[in-house]
Amino acid sequence: MSVAMLSDLLTEVLIPVAAVVGIFFSLLQWHFVSKVKLSPERQTRGAHDHGKNGYSDRLIEEEGINDHNVVVKCAEIQSAISEGATSFLFTEYKYVGIFMVVFAILIFLFLGSVEGFSTKSQPCTYSKDRTCKPALANAIFSTLSFLLGAVTSIVSGFLGMKIATYANARTTLEARKGVGKAFIAAFRSGAVMGFLLAANGLLVLYIAINIFKLYYGDDWEGLFEAITGYGLGGSSMALFGRVGGGIYTKAADVGADLVGKVERNIPEDDPRNPAVIADNVGDNVGDIAGMGSDLFGSYAESSCAALVVASISSFGINHELTAMLYPLLISSMGIIVCLVTTLFATDFFEIKAVKEIEPALKRQLTISTALMTVGIAIVSFIALPSSFTIFNFGAQKAVKNWELFFCVAIGLWAGLVIGFVTEYYTSNAYSPVQDVADSCKTGAATNVIFGLALGYKSVIIPIFAIAVSIFVSFSFAAMYGIAVAALGMLSTIATGLAIDAYGPISDNAGGIAEMAGMSHGIRERTDALDAAGNTTAAIGKGFAIGSAALVSLALFGAFVSRAAISTVDVLTPKVFIGLIIGAMLPYWFSAMTMKSVGSAALKMVQEVRRQFNSIPGLMEGSAKPDYATCVKISTDASIKEMIPPGALVMLTPLVVGTFFGVETLSGVLAGSLVSGVQIAISASNTGGAWDNAKKYIEAGASDQARVLGPKGSDAHKAAVIGDTIGDPLKDTSGPSLNILIKLMAVESLVFAPFFATHGGLLFKIFWNGK
Repeated sequence: MSVAMLSDLLTEVLIPVAAVVGIFFSLLQWHFVSKVKLSPERQTRGAHDHGKNGYSDRLIEEEGINDHNVVVKCAEIQSAISEGATSFLFTEYKYVGIFMVVFAILIFLFLGSVEGFSTKSQPCTYSKDRTCKPALANAIFSTLSFLLGAVTSIVSGFLGMKIATYANARTTLEARKGVGKAFIAAFRSGAVMGFLLAANGLLVLYIAINIFKLYYGDDWEGLFEAITGYGLGGSSMALFGRVGGGIYTKAADVGADLVGKVERNIPEDDPRNPAVIADNVGDNVGDIAGMGSDLFGSYAESSCAALVVASISSFGINHELTAMLYPLLISSMGIIVCLVTTLFATDFFEIKAVKEIEPALKRQLTISTALMTVGIAIVSFIALPSSFTIFNFGAQKAVKNWELFFCVAIGLWAGLVIGFVTEYYTSNAYSPVQDVADSCKTGAATNVIFGLALGYKSVIIPIFAIAVSIFVSFSFAAMYGIAVAALGMLSTIATGLAIDAYGPISDNAGGIAEMAGMSHGIRERTDALDAAGNTTAAIGKGFAIGSAALVSLALFGAFVSRAAISTVDVLTPKVFIGLIIGAMLPYWFSAMTMKSVGSAALKMVQEVRRQFNSIPGLMEGSAKPDYATCVKISTDASIKEMIPPGALVMLTPLVVGTFFGVETLSGVLAGSLVSGVQIAISASNTGGAWDNAKKYIEAGASDQARVLGPKGSDAHKAAVIGDTIGDPLKDTSGPSLNILIKLMAVESLVFAPFFATHGGLLFKIFWNGK
């Protein structure tokens, strides 16, 4: 076996340095955004500023720069949105905190009982001739890493929300100077979140590994098995963040749209609408805080899956630290690549026209992917020996470093393919969404039929991309290849999150412009930013779902190995019943989340109608609505309704593993993966297409759109109904499903020692284990 070119000492320096650089860069972006003041100071403009970021049409001219009343109004609205979002997250975290403590105790009790809470060393799972740390140590350290992952996930979501609510009004104010200025404000704010999350996730994982190593020493098998709790903590918090935030935002959105736009015929984000503050709060707690926690969970799990497999391969057996930390080096390179990529959006290119916004965002994806391919090649050839062995279900498979490079690269490029296919099916620049918009001529029913068909069809190419990635990466490097392919897809997470967070920030900016009574021209600028953000948000969801499929498969492989299952035979009744039940779980979960949004939206619609009917002068604009009641309805509904879907996901592996055993559980994991990925892609793209079909009609940018419009026409009302149906699909059920498939897999892996030792109680009692 050869040796890696990169020394262990340099590896231990480079990883934290990359993370610190990422944190510093995010703070630098924050500094630039903070230069936009939310106080009524007279802003002067020098001659040297003229022409920077835009002047080519009426959407790019300066307007109302010195209107101090507008600045005060924007600051007040921003404060209300920030307070609402903070209040909701603190309420959510109280409940989530209780769950976190209870589940941490469960992890300790289940894993500690594997050897009867013994403190004696035990033979290693994969090398019986060697001695490893006791099961009690695994229980303690798995519990600690679970808590660490959970706290990091919560902090990631909370910081994302704080950044977004800090930036929304500033983006609105910058829109007075031109669409280019507003774009840079929104994108820099997204970059703050992206780099903070990527760098924090990497740094905390690196520190945890080094602290755990002080106890575990040479027992790398036990060390990295305990580290898997980090991924479990990250994803379990993400589940509640996505479901709770998704229910909140869509209850408010549906209530605001159905009564405001369809019944009362008032514009979106009109300050007369009682649900308008709750709607804007929802963008931050669902699309920002939930998404931040979700992508952090994916990153943590893909890293943990790769590290677990590597620890029982030649890297771990021979204690080759640099090769062992290859997943972290890939993430470190990703931060540096994304840093350079961000400069293309903020410094190297200027947005001079509205039509340049979407290409600028797409360019971020292509540049980061191209640069990252080179980065992966460099890391693969200096951090890995030229040849090594990878654990492959009981055997060791010989692998070359160039083969591992291809595994990571194919995951990276599959992500780009999924991103662009998602864009094709959800952007109103292409025929699929235009066809959906055209179907609105004959009413809401045909709009729904076309939208559903589009969603089902949009699954085809992403599934082929995922299938090719799985086949190639498994052929080259077994389950480790699949784990690093998932990591490749997530390696540009900082750029992906920046693009993703940009959307809700722009959406909020438009809402603030409307509520502050700014001119129609300003609102058109923010709408242009928001329309591009809608598509990029759909691309972000595509990345999240694709990476979740690869991550959960890698975790499934690690679980099967740890639970000592030689083969998963679907013809065995134990496995097949698990398979068919697992395939049903995403439907059960989706039904719960969709119904939760429907119930919460029903209460919201009734409250908004009540206020319009009972508050004199509300429609005329002479009276203020009661925003606080609507915020409370969304908060109460989401907290109450997030618990049953969360319990379904968290309890299923525990119940199945304990009572039916590891074979049935392996079937459940496989079934939920295969079924969940399809539903998640379809739901997200259907909802995204309906949303952009509505915006296509509203914008009236083409002859076809002008025939269908304007706002308030029958076709537009049909499009609003489609958008309303799609809201819970694209922002609640769809994004939450990718957490379901990977969370059940990582939970099964963490509890695998218990299931392998004490699982299958029902079969043992009634069928004597047969």
